[in-house]
Amino acid sequence: MNGAIGDSLPLAIGIAISPIPIIASILMLMSPRAGKTSIGFLLGWLTGVAVAVVVFTLLANVLPEPDSEGGRPAVAIVQLLLGAGLLALSARSWRSRPGPDDEPELPSWMSAIDSMAAAKALGLGFLLSAANPKNLLLAMSAGVAFGHADLSTSAGAITIAIFVVLAGSSVAVPVIAFQLAPQRIGEVLKHVRTWLVASNATIMAVLLLVLGAKVLGSGIGNF
Repeated sequence: MNGAIGDSLPLAIGIAISPIPIIASILMLMSPRAGKTSIGFLLGWLTGVAVAVVVFTLLANVLPEPDSEGGRPAVAIVQLLLGAGLLALSARSWRSRPGPDDEPELPSWMSAIDSMAAAKALGLGFLLSAANPKNLLLAMSAGVAFGHADLSTSAGAITIAIFVVLAGSSVAVPVIAFQLAPQRIGEVLKHVRTWLVASNATIMAVLLLVLGAKVLGSGIGNF
């Protein structure tokens, strides 16, 4: 179990370092319905990550068992494809970063956050976690690792739970901090939002490059 957790740790952090959902959660915390909306968004985010990882863990069980020499060619091919996908997303993020004189643009749906109800925020959190290409590739990579780690049911559940908590930590921390000290955390969140908006594309490009290389390395090691 410890090995599976260690292998998946960078992947969970990769999901956690997602500027757009962090920005969305901060905007919700600055809205008139801050409490209920942000909690709904957090629950949707955690649920989306959990569903994706569980589904891919179950699907990984249908991949062939190791060959006579201990290699896992099928797993290796899947990991190589996932790694290549992450590198492609990295290149796309790098090309989309704004120039020195350009004003970073946020998705148009963020303008509706001020009037968003808790149920819609929950659905939005689920979509941003479970339907995001980067998160899907990372969740798939984690699922492949969990599915072939020979974990018991209880160990697998604990491993997935730890992964989900870590993956959701970047959204959970500001939401929980706001519930505890709304006045004190408000100004900090404004500065964090400004920095994330300006650095979103660069952060994602570097992150995906590192994770793509890691997943490719795992794939090579499984041949």
